[in-house]
Amino acid sequence: MFKIISIISILIICIVFIDRVYSASGIYTPEYSVVSKTNNIEIRMYEKIKLISTIETQPYKQATYSGFRTLANYIFGNNKDNIEIPMTAPVITSSPDEIKIEISFVVNKKYDLETLPEPNTKKITFKEIELGRVAVISFGLWATPKRIKNNITKLEKYLLENSIQHSSEFLVAQYNSPWVMPPFRKNEILVSID
Repeated sequence: MFKIISIISILIICIVFIDRVYSASGIYTPEYSVVSKTNNIEIRMYEKIKLISTIETQPYKQATYSGFRTLANYIFGNNKDNIEIPMTAPVITSSPDEIKIEISFVVNKKYDLETLPEPNTKKITFKEIELGRVAVISFGLWATPKRIKNNITKLEKYLLENSIQHSSEFLVAQYNSPWVMPPFRKNEILVSID
């Protein structure tokens, strides 16, 4: 029995170590300030964010996979200049309820959109958005359409109860690489507020 507990303990320590080494540590994420926090809901202020985006018309899961591959190919050097661009977090997508799913990578603020290498595909666009003041709810595990919808509902309830007006466009932010174990994953729903 002691042997089994020891092996399980070592496996758990290894999983946590691997997660910490290969998670989003050291990866650029957009800067923001927290205005207020209630449980897993925050009100934040963001500056402008630069994005590399693509749009897919498949169901959410397939759209995110396909869009991720398109954008990953671009930043890993499949562009007109064969230049690699560092990975960032989070990957931002539109809500699963949309007909067209937009998938975006954040661009590190040290890069100018005008000087990024030209994509080899017309499916990739560059843009800058101003999120400004947003409400955010955080959740773990995989960002499945059901889990996303449940968290949008929770965030809408919070905003309604606090008389906070919001945009109708909810964004999904996924921070982890695919190999991060579900209990250690970080996801968020963001919506612009007044």
